[in-house]
Amino acid sequence: MAGPIETFLSDLRAPIERDPAARGWLDVVLSYPGFHALTAYRVTHRLWLMGVPLLPRWLSHVARFLTGIEIHPGATIGQRVFIDHGMGVVMGETAEVGDGCTIYQGVTLGGTSLAHTKRHPTLGKNVTVGASAVVLGAIVVGDNARVGSGSVVVRDVPANATVVGIPAHVVAQDGKPVRAVPDRPQVEMPDPNADALNHLQRRLEQLEARLAQVERENGEETWSWVI
Repeated sequence: MAGPIETFLSDLRAPIERDPAARGWLDVVLSYPGFHALTAYRVTHRLWLMGVPLLPRWLSHVARFLTGIEIHPGATIGQRVFIDHGMGVVMGETAEVGDGCTIYQGVTLGGTSLAHTKRHPTLGKNVTVGASAVVLGAIVVGDNARVGSGSVVVRDVPANATVVGIPAHVVAQDGKPVRAVPDRPQVEMPDPNADALNHLQRRLEQLEARLAQVERENGEETWSWVI
């Protein structure tokens, strides 16, 4: 298990390695709220494991106020995790985030149960969770998986898969597209606009035919009168 210095350095290197906007370690230390939130979490998590009452939660509340990122001190977060931008990120008490994960702004790792058990998601190694995605329940997102922005994940995600949608479904596996199979039969619903346009088209054709007939009849009558 890595010590506090190694963990601090891995948190510092993650944005430098994965964010082209990072201009070095001083830039990260001074202006990256994701790094600030993780550093505060490392302290509160140790206090939580030591059984210190109230203080870990209060410090995490202060960190949320300063960074806009809410990480429960009971959560488990690995090495080289990068929280990019981070505003609105929420990680619940029993959430687990593996080494090398990347989490964008607005992501929620939430629970779906009121029981005092494992109720938050587990992210494997090198998982990427897009902006505003919601991952709910005691589910597992496999290693190297990717969750699309705005998706709602409520079931396990295989390793090396890409999921999108509400609820999220697999669209790629091991880098290859996956043909979506609907969960239920798809019903073709009538399109009232298309029906109206078709009716107008048929009516126009009828009027054009009638106009041509009237023009022919008028032409024949005029020619007969001249003769």
